[in-house]
Amino acid sequence: MKILGVSGSPREGGNTDIAVKRALELMNQQGFETDFVSVGKMPVKPCQSCYACGKVGKCVQDDPNFEAIYKKFIEADGIIVGSPVYFGSATPQIMALLDRVGFVARQNGNLLRRKVGASIVVARRAGKTFTFAQLNFFFLIAEMIVPGSCYWNVATALNPGDINADDEGIQTIETLAENMGWLLKKSR
Repeated sequence: MKILGVSGSPREGGNTDIAVKRALELMNQQGFETDFVSVGKMPVKPCQSCYACGKVGKCVQDDPNFEAIYKKFIEADGIIVGSPVYFGSATPQIMALLDRVGFVARQNGNLLRRKVGASIVVARRAGKTFTFAQLNFFFLIAEMIVPGSCYWNVATALNPGDINADDEGIQTIETLAENMGWLLKKSR
């Protein structure tokens, strides 16, 4: 089974990357094949709501970055999406990707239905629960299954590596990975 981890942080190697990679590392230890993608510095065009994807079976925008990542979403059994909080919400980079992935998948047979999805959010202070809900809305409208953890999947950090000092945040991510693995194995 394949797990895709996607970070929406423009800071390569930052706290969101660390969090998503930690979850993937634990998924890998449970026997899952994992893949990590960072969209923070990878331009993905926003959805144009043209509905052409429902007619031709794919997004019609010329956007090779999107096409490569979309394929990974469709091939994955489980998806972990991480975002830092920027001005109270998820980054524009991750939302542009999720809006298009969700729209194209929904217009072509609801291709994400019953996959397992989870979000991870990192912030210096505020906006974590709103961003957590924002990302989970993507999974829920796509009819995906969202596992829980011992707390909301949020961590507190500012400078790269600060997340490692948030013991509760790390524990939440580790429990999430354990629960996600359990759920995926039960669904086989």
